[in-house]
Amino acid sequence: MIPIKRLAAPRKEPSLRVPFFSFCSASPTRTRRSTSYRGGDISDSEKMESSAGWDDALDWLKLEHQSVSRSVSLPRHGNYKCLLEGERVLAEGHGVVLVNTDEAGTVVVTNFRLMFLSEGTQNTVALGTIPLATIEKLSKLVAKNQTAPRQSDKSTSRRLLQVIGKDLRIVVFGFRPRTKQRRLIYDALQRSSKPLRIWDLFAFSSGSSKFSNANPKVRLLNEYFRLLGKGSYSATMNMIEKESYMKSNELWRISNVNSSYSMCQTYPFALVLPKSISDDEVIQASTFRARGRLPVISWCHPVSGAVLARSSQPLVGLMMNLRSNADEKLVAALCTQPGGARGRRKLYIADARPRKNALANGAMGGGSESSSNYFQSEVVFLGIDNIHAMRESLSRLRDYLDTHGTTSSDGMSSFLRHGGWTWGGGNLSSMSASVSAFGDSGWLTHVQSVLTGAAWIAGHVALESASVLVHCSDGWDRTTQLVALANLLLDPYYRTFSGFQVLIEKDWLAFGHPFADRIGIPTVSGSSKMSFELTRQASVGSFPPSPSRQSVGSSPAPSASHAQNNCSPIFLQWVDCVSQLLRIYPFAFEFSSAFLVDLLDCMMSCRFGNFFCNSERERQQISIAEACGCMWAYLADVRSSQGRSHGHYNLFYDQLKHDGPLLPPAAALAPTLWPQFHLRWACPSEAQAGDELEDRCREMSLRFNELHKAKEIAEKKAAEMTSAFESLSVELRHEKQLSSSSMALAKRASKESAAIRRAIQSLGCNVHFASGGGTDIETSRPLEDRLTSGESNGQNDGSDLSVSISMVADENVSSASNPISRICQTLCPQSTREGGCKWPDAGCAQLGSQFVGLKANYDAFDRLSIYDSYFQTD
Repeated sequence: MIPIKRLAAPRKEPSLRVPFFSFCSASPTRTRRSTSYRGGDISDSEKMESSAGWDDALDWLKLEHQSVSRSVSLPRHGNYKCLLEGERVLAEGHGVVLVNTDEAGTVVVTNFRLMFLSEGTQNTVALGTIPLATIEKLSKLVAKNQTAPRQSDKSTSRRLLQVIGKDLRIVVFGFRPRTKQRRLIYDALQRSSKPLRIWDLFAFSSGSSKFSNANPKVRLLNEYFRLLGKGSYSATMNMIEKESYMKSNELWRISNVNSSYSMCQTYPFALVLPKSISDDEVIQASTFRARGRLPVISWCHPVSGAVLARSSQPLVGLMMNLRSNADEKLVAALCTQPGGARGRRKLYIADARPRKNALANGAMGGGSESSSNYFQSEVVFLGIDNIHAMRESLSRLRDYLDTHGTTSSDGMSSFLRHGGWTWGGGNLSSMSASVSAFGDSGWLTHVQSVLTGAAWIAGHVALESASVLVHCSDGWDRTTQLVALANLLLDPYYRTFSGFQVLIEKDWLAFGHPFADRIGIPTVSGSSKMSFELTRQASVGSFPPSPSRQSVGSSPAPSASHAQNNCSPIFLQWVDCVSQLLRIYPFAFEFSSAFLVDLLDCMMSCRFGNFFCNSERERQQISIAEACGCMWAYLADVRSSQGRSHGHYNLFYDQLKHDGPLLPPAAALAPTLWPQFHLRWACPSEAQAGDELEDRCREMSLRFNELHKAKEIAEKKAAEMTSAFESLSVELRHEKQLSSSSMALAKRASKESAAIRRAIQSLGCNVHFASGGGTDIETSRPLEDRLTSGESNGQNDGSDLSVSISMVADENVSSASNPISRICQTLCPQSTREGGCKWPDAGCAQLGSQFVGLKANYDAFDRLSIYDSYFQTD
């Protein structure tokens, strides 16, 4: 056995990105050097022996301190805080080693996922935590060490469990010998990861919970209204039940011909068709297409009227000479010009298959169109391979990444883990071999084919105003990839969160992409008869297709395994294409690469019911929307926790920068590995390298948003202060006006009081000022001085000031100087010798009281005199 050089301290690798299903912080992974061993060298038998490798990856000595009670076959289930609503523990295994990272912990199988909990922190390790529906294959493996010479032949075998995921991870768990824990975990995984009935999936156990959403039919109708320029209408379930949604514009109409799914079981309840084609002609045309999937409109240009249509292959027969007048009329109607313009636009028929495959389908009744039968048309073959080629390509890519990754499933120290150069350790021959192996997977070549085909379609619709009809064999795999990707390139609405959801629900779900068959989960038609595959080299396990999906003219199966295996990463490949476009056009998409990763995790985990079944009809039949939670509501709830700073948002999104179609040149369509998805398990540090810059930008964006909010608050306060200042200025101007008016009145009153004072003093009277207290004050100061100084009773308190005038006897004034006394003495016969008046009731005697009520009528006062008639005698 090759000796292992142990490190003084384990090297810490960057923590893995925790997927949506972990819900607990991932513990840091640990790596150490060990000898090389590849899983492909192990047979399926439990008695298989091997040379080192696996054994050296397991440090069994560190498990000796564990108590014996933890190694029994049926431990007591613990209570885990990270369990979801409706999630329950089925089996546990203690003292287990995650071979990829050489970390000890506990394996827990629930009815939703397989969890690996770190022994020290009891946190879930992301690499070892995988939803049951994401598991593709299980393998029980046994490894023994080669005994050294002169040593006993007895050697303890190592019990290993290999888990291969649909998300490109390969994980191996090592169990302690002489225990039944591996069998317990394996049996639990076999029973729960491949349920026989759709109702056994976790989504039905958890229920809709708070992640409920509107019926997808409503959103599909609203999208139809938008495409037809009828955005003012809003769809409702009542409208759907009454079938009152048949709106139309100049060229196209919404038809209810398939409302009961009698014409085509895999098409939606509502279809967009040419307005000039009747429902009877539509039904007749459906008989000429495989599975009744006749040409229907997926997207129409709002100005030019060009359309993007989809269908299945025509049933032209072996001699390629069968025709249908109804089908040809329907296809010709796709080229109608708006506004009654003369002539017809060019029609391109894009057959997604290679030409030889299309011709081979003719032997089973299928085939492709002839341009001579369709007016002004051109048939183009895009050369995209079938679902089996995609499945095998992804499997080869997964093996390559596991072989050359930093967390290899066989525990060996790869070149990267030794600190060497990338993908081959810097050795020219080994690097060339690894690159060649990566190229042999063909995954990026297939991605490029889909991207090129979609760009070609979008370019002819946008630049040439031509209509394009897209189909493959059945019209639900390659056709969906091309149509959905072309929609994404043509319409900027589909590059937003809401538009992306509508796009997937319209072209993938409503138009019958068989998600149940492609993911490998049971559907409504019955139970699965697939046996579990135990070898690493075999193809992806799957369920047999449902009877309704035995394709007319489908591609001939190259092997028996292909005939029984319809699993294929078609949707995953399409999302990979979207990530390539996001890399090419970083400003054009509202969502980020992290959103796409979480979208795939949700789809493969089957935690939500959005991707269950094979058609809209099947999902309606078992009320998926009401029974299960909605993935879109969950993702929206996740984003709402942080707003625009959440990782699902693209920081660089600029709606105005790309407000039209995206037409990438051919040179730009050179796909690369998608680090966030392809490398997140095999090379987590490489996967996170691209995220570091984005994380920094996100932090800066978050800081900028905080500063922007602080600026808005400061501006709001400044506006409030400005408004208050303006209000105070208005009040001050008003007060100044009142003050000026008061000063004018005071000056006028001063003049009046001065005139009164002079007049009264001329009559021998005194002026008395009284404050609010009512005390009379005799003063010799002018009234004007008193008013201007504001004094009253010796105070400046602004109290009320009253003026009283009274007639008083002035001993200092002689009778000669008093004009009234002189009048009385000379004219009044009733005057006494002492100067008094004997007629106290006479008018002259009341003169003083008359002065008191005087209202400053100067002229009248100047003319005031004693009544002449009083002094006249007969």
